[in-house]
Amino acid sequence: MKPRAFDFVRAESVDEALATLAAPGSQARILAGGQSQVAMLNLRLVEAEILIDINGIDELRYLRVSADTLEVGAATTQAELMDWPDLAERLPLLHAAMPHLGHFQTRNQGTVCGSIAHADPSSELPLCLATLGGHVVLRSARVERVLDAGDFQLGMLSTARRDDEMVTAVRFPLRRPGAGYAFDELALRKGDFAVVSVAAVATDSHIRLGVGGVADRPTVRDWDQLADGGLDDALNTFAWELGGYNDIHASARYRRDLVRRLGRRVIEEARSCRA
Repeated sequence: MKPRAFDFVRAESVDEALATLAAPGSQARILAGGQSQVAMLNLRLVEAEILIDINGIDELRYLRVSADTLEVGAATTQAELMDWPDLAERLPLLHAAMPHLGHFQTRNQGTVCGSIAHADPSSELPLCLATLGGHVVLRSARVERVLDAGDFQLGMLSTARRDDEMVTAVRFPLRRPGAGYAFDELALRKGDFAVVSVAAVATDSHIRLGVGGVADRPTVRDWDQLADGGLDDALNTFAWELGGYNDIHASARYRRDLVRRLGRRVIEEARSCRA
C-alpha cells in the first residue's frame, strides 16, 4: 500500500514548522527519521494532509550536557547518540540499551525524539527515559511545555502531545554517584521490538525497575530497603499487576515470567556495578 496524497513542507526553522502545525485544519504531522512514520503512512494507519520534514533544521541537531542532564535535540539520530564518546560513562543505561534498538541502518536515520514521540510500549528509548525519570520538551507557536516521561506517554502509540505541538528535545538524567544501571530484553531476533524489556537503577537502599512490552506503556516500580529474600515476591507482585497479553509472539504467562527472571537479572547486575 501507499499513503494517501499529502503536501510536503521541508521546514527551514522551528518557527516555520510550528507555524505550519498551528495552521487551522492543517492535520499536519512531523517527519524526523521516518522509520515508523513512513511505514504507518504506507499502511494508512495514520494520515496527514501535510508532512513537515524537520531534518534540515540545524538548531534541532545537538547533544547538550548540563549539570545533571543530557538534552537531545529532535533532529539528532540514534546513531549520533550511540556514538557520543561519553555515553558509557555518563549514561550507562542508554549505553546498554542502544545496541538492541533496531539495526545499524535504522539507527543512522531514526531519531531519538522520534522514537519517544512514536510511543511504542516495546521500544527501548521510551523505557529508558521513563526508568531514568527523564523529560520531554514540547513546543507550539504559543508556549513551551516540559513533561515527565510518565506523563507524556499515555498508552500504546498515545502521548500527551497536542496537535499544534512538536517534541523539540528529550532530557535524560545523567549517572548519579552511587547508582548502578542495567538493561536486558528478549526479542525474537536482534533488532526486533522486544517481547519484554527491563531496565534497572539500583543504589544501596533503593531499586527502580522499568518494564516494557507487557503493559500499554513502559511501567516503572520503586522499592526501598528490599532485602534479597523479598525481591522475588516483589517481582512476582509487579508481574501480576502488569498483567500482560497473548499474541503470536508470547503468552501473557510467559511475559510475566520474563518480568520475574529478567527483572532479577538486571537488578543484580545494577547492584554489582554501582559507581
